[in-house]
Amino acid sequence: MPSAPKQRQILVLLALNAGRVVTTQTLVEELWGDRPPRSFATTLQTYIFQLRAKLTTAARNREWARRLLETRHSGYQLDGQLCETDVAEFDNLARAGRRAVDVGDPKASSELLGRALALWRGPALVDVPAGRILRAEVASLEENRLGVLERRIEADIALGRHADLLGELTMLVARHPMHENLYALLMTAYYRCGRAGNALEAFRQIRTVLRSELGVEPGPRLQRLHQAILAGALDSEPVWLAS
Repeated sequence: MPSAPKQRQILVLLALNAGRVVTTQTLVEELWGDRPPRSFATTLQTYIFQLRAKLTTAARNREWARRLLETRHSGYQLDGQLCETDVAEFDNLARAGRRAVDVGDPKASSELLGRALALWRGPALVDVPAGRILRAEVASLEENRLGVLERRIEADIALGRHADLLGELTMLVARHPMHENLYALLMTAYYRCGRAGNALEAFRQIRTVLRSELGVEPGPRLQRLHQAILAGALDSEPVWLAS
């Protein structure tokens, strides 16, 4: 990874879009926002030249570096075959995990989604300066990560790992106090552990937050879950988040 901030931004943006052209306009917007320098075209070309030089040094192969980072008519592109990223591997594992859910295999789903999540070592792109475009990419990555985490927890609930999940879920709802899916999973885990009172208290917590912050009631899924717990009639199988 280059040490120069602008080169890092360029490389990360290209890597996140490996196999697709990132236009010059997009790169300029990422690097300088609405106030690019007059010499932005020359400056960007210089950054690309320096980035290619670093890739050549790292790989000790100029031809490979040239093929990896290609100049296109409207911008630049990293070769999707030569560029392997954790993001692409995460997406592949997440898709496989979702397919396992679709065929009713929670064990395989939990394993695959767990492997996807293990690729994360902290917040997305925490050591990369982010302009407008990369900030949107970071938000998308974090949202995808949370969605995969929800799926993995749901698979674990289906496998009867309710007690093991309580600490993780308690931490997650503290970080995301208006996230109804996470509260639904926490309520389900509490109920499966024989702690219906805690499940009902969790519902009261999110209801209070939603009414106070947004002036709304919990959604239909959470309402149905609440009623099922009150009636002691929660199904033995979890309600998949996709339903």
